[in-house]
Amino acid sequence: MWLYLVVLVVLYYLLRWYRERQVVSHLEDKFVFITGCDSGFGNRLARQLDQRGLRVLAACLTEQGAEQLRNQTSDRLQTVILDVTKTENVTATTNWVKEHVGDRGLWGLVNNAGICTPMAPNEWLTKQDFVKVLDVNLLGVIDVTLSLLSLVRKARGRVVNVSSYCISKYGVEAFSDSLRRELSYFGVKVAMIEPGYFVTNMTQDEGFIGYLQALWNPASPELKELYGENFPSDATHGIMTLSLLKPRWTQNLSLVTDCMEHALTACHPRTRYSAGWDAKFIYLPMSYLPSFLVDLIVYCYYPQPAKAL
Repeated sequence: MWLYLVVLVVLYYLLRWYRERQVVSHLEDKFVFITGCDSGFGNRLARQLDQRGLRVLAACLTEQGAEQLRNQTSDRLQTVILDVTKTENVTATTNWVKEHVGDRGLWGLVNNAGICTPMAPNEWLTKQDFVKVLDVNLLGVIDVTLSLLSLVRKARGRVVNVSSYCISKYGVEAFSDSLRRELSYFGVKVAMIEPGYFVTNMTQDEGFIGYLQALWNPASPELKELYGENFPSDATHGIMTLSLLKPRWTQNLSLVTDCMEHALTACHPRTRYSAGWDAKFIYLPMSYLPSFLVDLIVYCYYPQPAKAL
């Protein structure tokens, strides 16, 4: 009995390995549009796909970022300035993409642009704090996708969304799931990239610590009494401790961009890609655990308020 089970498992993984090695033909004729290419994952992916021979359309937030990217890539790569929170900018960029792809359509759309703020108790935040993040990480993804969807459908291409483990990215997960099911009738594939912790401009410790302190300073006396004056320093100490324990893979952005490239170039891409060992062995397993176990882990790990029960 066990022997048959082992044989079936081995055959399954061999079949998956074989299917995932099959690559789409004529990559040099395919256009890929990537948001958030100033730095981090988007910048590396743009350079990686350019070296692979694809026609990359890279959206940057700043002209400085666009110029630096152009200096590092071939003449095939084209850049455009895009703020995903501004619909008029998204519309203008869509027209720009149409001019470049013509009748071929857009093979790949990678929604990579995003912002990151540190973890803090919800009652420290305001509605505007949530709006700022959701506007970029969720509504920006939706706006860009809907604007370019007809071009992706024309090419029977791919949509690749960067997800994660926070409020705004939970929305991206749900949007991607619904999009994947709707577009399957048109031969369009939708993939999600779920990276763990990686060191990029968005995740620098100094920014996290400064933001946490900025939230604490104007807090009401009642809130400060409830959490205790040492709470920010305890949380900061936790961040710094994690910094000292950062494993080597957090510097290797190619673990993420290789997943993105596979989603764009493989004949049979996966629905979800978990990049980084923390994503594979911590965050992903926790998503399948009973809620009470996850709550217990978080309860024991996070700093405790001064007046906790």
